[in-house]
Amino acid sequence: MSALTVRLPESLHKRIKDLARREGYSINQFLATAAAEKMSALLTLEYLREEAAQGNRADFEGFLDRVPSVEPIETDRVE
Repeated sequence: MSALTVRLPESLHKRIKDLARREGYSINQFLATAAAEKMSALLTLEYLREEAAQGNRADFEGFLDRVPSVEPIETDRVE
């Protein structure tokens, strides 16, 4: 594990401290979790963009052509 010094505005530090306490985390745990969540979101976005770049319209249209044309079930209807 490594140490990192982070400078935060006092108001942000107070909010983090309060939220961490309320959730039963240390500030370190709270910030490590927040950083991991942000990293996961960014990496997921990157992955989805890479996957989308590999797709092609003809394959997508072919897939849609195989979907049966039926009325949606009652719980899926939007009125």
